[in-house]
Amino acid sequence: MADNAHGREFDFSERDFRRVCDMIYKRAGIALADSKRDMVYSRLSRRLRALGLRSFQEYLQQLDKGGEEEWEAFTNALTTNLTSFFREAHHFEILLEHLKARRDRGPLRIWCSAASTGEEPWSLAITACEAFNSLTPPVRILATDIDTQVLATGERGVYPVDRIKDLSAERTKRFFQRGTGPNEGMCRIKPPLRDMVEFAQLNLLAGSYGLKGPFDAIFCRNVMIYFDKPTQRGVLERMTPLLAPDGRLFAGHSESFLHANDLLRPCGRTVYCRADAPQ
Repeated sequence: MADNAHGREFDFSERDFRRVCDMIYKRAGIALADSKRDMVYSRLSRRLRALGLRSFQEYLQQLDKGGEEEWEAFTNALTTNLTSFFREAHHFEILLEHLKARRDRGPLRIWCSAASTGEEPWSLAITACEAFNSLTPPVRILATDIDTQVLATGERGVYPVDRIKDLSAERTKRFFQRGTGPNEGMCRIKPPLRDMVEFAQLNLLAGSYGLKGPFDAIFCRNVMIYFDKPTQRGVLERMTPLLAPDGRLFAGHSESFLHANDLLRPCGRTVYCRADAPQ
């Protein structure tokens, strides 16, 4: 049935939008603003077409009946994944010094909790190599995300060359392989870096993450902006105990955790340490 008021292919009522908002909030903690109505319609319409359904009401009824595969597709469709190599570059400079100061401590661990298509965890791996001046530093990186599609892209580690155009010639030569023939115009993360990073699905709303700390650094950037304050609080309550006593938690440039100052305190530009960390 067409949404005649908006010239749309599928009927999409206010009730449908509110149900979507409720579902994605319960599933992934994402709080959708009213301004996201058109985005929701556009992204979920692809699922309706793929499944041969005729209305949003029919689609949401199908979701209610269960089926993990479609819930995964629903979540993937509504997850925003904007990222780039060395985004918010000052964080990687801070991490570089943080790792250098720990070079005599044995194996170090980093958790990238919103890995998206992989540019962030690969940037972490490059930083670790530079901190130890080695392609095989004693650093392990866990890269997680709720979206399985972007995780698969990150794990492949293959990108169009324009994704690395802003990196120095030294970095591109040292850490990337250029494609030839049918792979012309593509680049790939070099194998030693690929051995450093493990990709896994994880929902930050899960009651337990099933992870064993401590992590010397946790990157949780540009994901909390989609959560309301109570949801942020819950995530931080689960995340902070996994951070080493002198570890660092990195947030996005528009995120602030001052409402959780009993858990974390600022120790740099959108960088936090545990509230009980030594001064």
